[in-house]
Amino acid sequence: HPPGRPLGCPYKWGDFPWSGVITQRQGGGGARGGPAGGRVFRGHFRHTTDPKGRLSIPARFREALDGDLGDKLVVVPIDHALEVYPLSAWRDIEAKVAALPKFDEDARKFKYAYLSRAQDVSLDAQGRIQLSSDYRERAGLDKDVIVIGMLDHFEVCDPDRYAHVGDPRGA
Repeated sequence: HPPGRPLGCPYKWGDFPWSGVITQRQGGGGARGGPAGGRVFRGHFRHTTDPKGRLSIPARFREALDGDLGDKLVVVPIDHALEVYPLSAWRDIEAKVAALPKFDEDARKFKYAYLSRAQDVSLDAQGRIQLSSDYRERAGLDKDVIVIGMLDHFEVCDPDRYAHVGDPRGA
């Protein structure tokens, strides 16, 4: 195992920034398993949705969206959360699925179960996105939510759900 690297990890500690929530990796991303374009969504934030279902995106996440297609996002419901992808990252997923054999049964199931549920949304002038009432209901979202960075996208979930599933402190 090479010095300066955690056991089983191909990267050195210095490969990763030690501060900040969002970074633009040197030399672009994707080459070593990072998100395409090198933009990273990291951390979690408590937020609220307003009565119309609008969610203010954390400022640090909005910074990562600056640039190419930054105001265009895709929302997909999964289990008890909503995944939110920058349009460029979503197009990468679509390209990978499009490269699969057209009549492959697993690929078709994935298209029906996941891709077909995607909704396009845009950031408004205040940095908010509109979450449809149907999707908020599916994910069990009320007013209070947690916005969780997941590297190439972020998730929006109920704080109680996060406490049981993702919070390493268990609370």
